[in-house]
Amino acid sequence: MYWTTKLLVIANRTIDSNEIRDAIVSRAGSGPLEVTLVAPVLSGAGSMRARRTATAQRLDAAVKRLSEAGVKAEAIVGDADPIVAVQDAWDPRRFDEVIVVTPPTGVPRWMPADLAHRVERLTGALVTHIVAGRFLRPVTPDL
Repeated sequence: MYWTTKLLVIANRTIDSNEIRDAIVSRAGSGPLEVTLVAPVLSGAGSMRARRTATAQRLDAAVKRLSEAGVKAEAIVGDADPIVAVQDAWDPRRFDEVIVVTPPTGVPRWMPADLAHRVERLTGALVTHIVAGRFLRPVTPDL
């Protein structure tokens, strides 16, 4: 019998990227895995409701792709500040590891500098940092 690893993943516009999916599916190959995806609510124009809806749609797409790959996942729309989103979701009794996903260098950044190390200090958990190789076009919620 295998231990089920509980994984917290924090990402924003790249939440449904191939890099995240591939990393999670690869990690699931090591044994049973339960995943919680947290995406900070999109910032920018539009009402908070529209931005939360746009973020939730991205999360739904990511959960569907993981489910199709045989990985159980749930999704949470988090606070716009990624550190606050992690603080709100983090529970050491609930999670074993964290994956932090950031865009490539030179791409407009939604996350604070050194987020992976900050999350590691906050949680005390094993943190894996993934740089998403593709930049997704800006998402503009319906106004």
